[in-house]
Amino acid sequence: MQFDKTLDARGLNCPLPIVKTKKTLSEMSSGQVLKVIATDPGSVKDMSAFAKQTGNELVGQEQEGNAYVFYLKKA
Repeated sequence: MQFDKTLDARGLNCPLPIVKTKKTLSEMSSGQVLKVIATDPGSVKDMSAFAKQTGNELVGQEQEGNAYVFYLKKA
């Protein structure tokens, strides 16, 4: 998947992956895609809820080993 920026949130626990995702997205332009890599199992639910609440689109998600990878498109 094409993305414009990567946020490595491995080793961070809730709510830090979401806090850092929000901050990084605020620095990006509308339509750009952010790749987020996290190891917190709670981030799976959190990213989905975050996308719905903020209007940003969760365009993809996958698991790579013990990491969860999310692709968020800025609204």
